Amino acid sequence: MKPRIAVVDDEPIVLSRLRQALTKEGHEVEVFEEAEGFKARHAQRPFDVVFLDLRIGDAYGLDLLPGIKGVSSETEVVIVTGHGSVDNAIEAIRQGAFHYVLKPVKLGEIRLLAQNALEKIALRRENARLRDFLRGDEGMRDIVGASPLMQQVFELIRKVAPLDCTVLIQGASGTGKELVARAIHAQSPRRNRPFVAFNCGGFTDELISSELFGYEKGAFTGATAAKIGLFEAAAGGTVFLDEIGEMPLAMQVKLLRVLQERRVLRVGGVKPIALDIRIIAASNKDLKHEASLGSFREDLFFRLNVVSIFLPRLEERREDIPRLIGHFMEKFSLAFRKTVTAIQPPALQILQEYSYPGNVRELANIVERAVALTDCQEIRPQDLPGDMSRLEVDAMEGEGLATLEEMEKRYIARVLKRTSYNKGLTAQILGIPRTTLWRKLKAHGLE
Repeated sequence: MKPRIAVVDDEPIVLSRLRQALTKEGHEVEVFEEAEGFKARHAQRPFDVVFLDLRIGDAYGLDLLPGIKGVSSETEVVIVTGHGSVDNAIEAIRQGAFHYVLKPVKLGEIRLLAQNALEKIALRRENARLRDFLRGDEGMRDIVGASPLMQQVFELIRKVAPLDCTVLIQGASGTGKELVARAIHAQSPRRNRPFVAFNCGGFTDELISSELFGYEKGAFTGATAAKIGLFEAAAGGTVFLDEIGEMPLAMQVKLLRVLQERRVLRVGGVKPIALDIRIIAASNKDLKHEASLGSFREDLFFRLNVVSIFLPRLEERREDIPRLIGHFMEKFSLAFRKTVTAIQPPALQILQEYSYPGNVRELANIVERAVALTDCQEIRPQDLPGDMSRLEVDAMEGEGLATLEEMEKRYIARVLKRTSYNKGLTAQILGIPRTTLWRKLKAHGLE
């Protein structure tokens, strides 16, 4: 989101000059000629930086300072004062103002002060994130969402993390099951011990046995030395068994014994080894249904299903999409050493309307690609995959099969609508010259 800046001054010329200068810097700027309107707006949606005149009509700027900080302690206030009020400006600094500037204002100085104030805010937020990390909150930072469904997930993580019980996480692929498992581990008393992840899909019984249980020297051809398994390697920590529903039935029996006895026997070994581990399992299948079909052991399901966490599809929490986009923009901007801080409304609309069969993982990949490709500080429609704006076959199922000409007409109309009828941008998304678009609009009666 753009930084939000307020200018509070009873001189219209000052308001006009500062709004123009700060808007050109890419900030969202609001101006106020009187104090009451500013206070109401700040209480409704706090500003990041406030340029505050010491005298606004009958109001005194220093009297407003405690209220500004009371609404948002992060807000930085720059006092604007005449030559005769320097002592008051210095007093304002003592009371928590960021800086002061003398009238007549110099636009270069104003821009620099805004930049410095915003950098201070960013540094303070980064320090807060670091403190959260040191308190063990690291596991939660990559799970983004304010929707009611995600708030339920967060609440379950907080409740179950301190308890040393088995957890089963279920949800479609790409919904963030491993992130939740890592968050549970990071919030648990085992946080300083290993977190070991293993994907149960696509492996033979023998390979799963050797990876999870380990083996003794000479247990099979090629076993020239003993090897500890992942259960042993995670001593004192957490083992995350991803896609547990894909585990072969024979291996499910062995896993059940491990869960019951908390001991493991290496392949080729004769002496069981005691385990001190926590098990978290995950599946993109409904394991209760799989157990009723006989494709998953019912007794293992009951052993795993001490506490269940169900992760919603992104389609079910669309209100989180803008927040996720912002999170991924920040993440990949840092990774690529770029400064991508905004997204154009037509691009945001495309991302908000897309169906996301790959859920959050797919959105992350799309934003990563866009941040990598954009050559400016914002994501544009042309930075998104070209097939995102295509008509989806599912959307046309109830309408019968259409001719190619009719599909083209619908598709062009849809892209026009998404771009707010910007023909240049529409032609760019369609990958055709504007003259070709003009001819197609005329042919389809879409002028």
